[in-house]
Amino acid sequence: MSKFIHRTAEISEDAQIGDGTKIWHHAQIREGAKLGQNCIVGKNVYIDFDVSIGNNVKIQNNACLYHGLEVEDGVFIGPGVIFTNDKIPRAINPNGDLKQEQDWNSSKIKVRYGASIGAGAIILPNVTIGKFAMIGSGSVITKDVPAYGLTIGNPGKLVGKVNESGEKV
Repeated sequence: MSKFIHRTAEISEDAQIGDGTKIWHHAQIREGAKLGQNCIVGKNVYIDFDVSIGNNVKIQNNACLYHGLEVEDGVFIGPGVIFTNDKIPRAINPNGDLKQEQDWNSSKIKVRYGASIGAGAIILPNVTIGKFAMIGSGSVITKDVPAYGLTIGNPGKLVGKVNESGEKV
């Protein structure tokens, strides 16, 4: 198998891209990022350093995947989804100096096997999204979502369960 990387994509030499993966227009993948096999990375996607992505993951246009994110196999990430990594972001320290890398308090997010995240959702740090869970479009996820959980709204509220096909049960 081979991989496809569009000529406008920016891929770090230190990123690992699995066989069969397709990376489209203007995507940026930073150093230490790991993408599994048969992934699709849409137009204008940003994947930060050391992000880990499993096999058969679909990442739609304009999604932002920041440091501290771990995505398991078979996950769907809708257009415009944002995974944040700092609950208290600041550009400067209290003394007014510009924050440096060592000043950031980056946190983790885990997305488990087969989960789906709808368009425009925002996932805050220190959250785990369970196996085959479904996040509604535009939701803001502030706490863990259980396996097969259907979560919608701002803040996200668990409103039911879905099966492995994504149908409400």
